[in-house]
Amino acid sequence: MVVNNVLSEKTLAFAIRIVNGYKYLIENKKEFVMSKQLLRCGTSIGANSNEAIYAQSKADFISKLSISLKEASETSYWLTLLHRTSYIEDNMYTSMKKDLDEIIRIIVKTLKTTRKNENNEV
Repeated sequence: MVVNNVLSEKTLAFAIRIVNGYKYLIENKKEFVMSKQLLRCGTSIGANSNEAIYAQSKADFISKLSISLKEASETSYWLTLLHRTSYIEDNMYTSMKKDLDEIIRIIVKTLKTTRKNENNEV
């Protein structure tokens, strides 16, 4: 299966931001628990979407991208929690949330297209 190269590029760039955000949170804010959760799910988005590139079937492709979407949803939760508890500032939150929302839109569109094509096959 082929994953949109834009998705791969955006999830890698986002994962880099997540890693840098994690370093900021542990070094400057001394926050270790929520930041670790953010690190895990925020980097997992790209890992799972890239796994989908080598999916064994359309069902496997859909499964990997669905996991990526779930990880994106969890990432959104942790970003919001860190923001509302004043660990990350408005500008950092807004910027990262904007990038994440764009990734989510790409994943959802890819999943819808793939499912539609899967259902139309003879």
